[in-house]
Amino acid sequence: MNALARMTESQLLHADFAGPIVMIGFGSIGRGFLPLLERHVGFDRTKFVVIDPIDTDRALLDARGLRFEKVAITRDNYRQVLTPLLTGGPGRGMIINLSVDTSSADLMDFCKDIDAFYIDTVCEPWPGLYTNTKVSISERSNYALREGVLDVRRRRPGGVSAVSCCGANPGMVSWMVKQALLDIARDTGMTFTEPTTREEWAKLMQRAGVKGIHIAERDTQRAREPKPRGVFVNTWSVEGFVSEGLQPAELGWGTHEKHMPAHGHRHNFGCDAAIYLTRPGAGTRVRSWTPTAQAQHGFLVTHNEAISIADYFTLREGGKVVHRPTCHYAYHPCDDAVLSLHEMAGAAWQRQPAWKILDEHEIIDGIDELGVLLYGHAKNAYWYGSQLSIEETRKLAPYQNATGLQVTSAVLAGVVWMLENPDRGIVEADELDFRRCLEIQRPYLGPVKGYYTDWTPLTGRPGLFPEDLDTSDPWQFKNVLVA
Repeated sequence: MNALARMTESQLLHADFAGPIVMIGFGSIGRGFLPLLERHVGFDRTKFVVIDPIDTDRALLDARGLRFEKVAITRDNYRQVLTPLLTGGPGRGMIINLSVDTSSADLMDFCKDIDAFYIDTVCEPWPGLYTNTKVSISERSNYALREGVLDVRRRRPGGVSAVSCCGANPGMVSWMVKQALLDIARDTGMTFTEPTTREEWAKLMQRAGVKGIHIAERDTQRAREPKPRGVFVNTWSVEGFVSEGLQPAELGWGTHEKHMPAHGHRHNFGCDAAIYLTRPGAGTRVRSWTPTAQAQHGFLVTHNEAISIADYFTLREGGKVVHRPTCHYAYHPCDDAVLSLHEMAGAAWQRQPAWKILDEHEIIDGIDELGVLLYGHAKNAYWYGSQLSIEETRKLAPYQNATGLQVTSAVLAGVVWMLENPDRGIVEADELDFRRCLEIQRPYLGPVKGYYTDWTPLTGRPGLFPEDLDTSDPWQFKNVLVA
């Protein structure tokens, strides 16, 4: 019996919401999220509407008697389109933003104006920023996008809850970092009380000796048919993956680091918790480890959590930073996506004319092994995360593969947390109740396990050719980065 089948009817319904709901975007994540929302949140179906400029899958909504509006949300029309849909009552409305090319900061600001809830899975800009050569590399980074959201929070503190960047990653992985840190503290014999504040979490990470964190992922899902030439194939949004892949590689920059990369730069604004590299994330590889693949090369693709986790666990004394973990994504996508990136790189990073997201019927086997690798402590490194297979995904929820279900279940957890905490203002996933969120999400994650490993970025090196290594500390980013 799977985890979902073991849940009682009372556990299935997590929340009720009487107000209007607008879901922006009905791509792979929107389609997958809809049945989870129906299953776990009671809502007024007459006040629910999906907005998307493409109507390919509107039959799923028509069959449910749910409203669909074929329209693109733009910088010029968002207030005009959304206001009447969200202010019809009773009570507050809610935006569930599962789209691309819609400004997270502007939509949060708008939701403040009309007193509506808001949640998204990624911090997005309006179209054009990622490829705008007239702005600096720093200004088109995820660091800058996050600072834009934090600026709205500084200007408009408190009020209705809005959850920024609450998917699998960013989102779920921030909750897993806290659980993994508690596991390490316990397993290394530390005496501690579970933290309740941001400062206490940072102090525990310092005491535990954690130098850094990889968001370490390996997607082994395989399609029945091989990837055609000229088609970008992925297990989740191609538009989203290409956009973030062409942004600069970014990482939270830890206090243990001794070697700034030759092409690394700090930002001249904001929290100063991260650096960026003057190269695209899709062209930057790093050494990492996951339980199934073991040692692997992943892509250092920019992600919000690389910055927010490093910032959240920054410990200051007298205004001076005394400890901060390095943090970055180390992503090995499905093999078809790796081939797609290679093909795209050969065309000077021009995306293929066609693209395809593999659905649950086209995938024959594989898992998405997504977790966090905390390293540098007394037991070397510890991976904790989800090992969700396509086979279990098919049993748990329709319209999605394993990658999608890790995202949609995290959105569900964020929505429920938001309804249970309605007046917390703008928050990041790192600031949510990690236990409650994982409790809601865990039935959809397959095996959730922790693994210790003796692997380091120096394992097996230098090998056949000389390398410039820092052997005094295996966990220097210099050793992690694939030159």
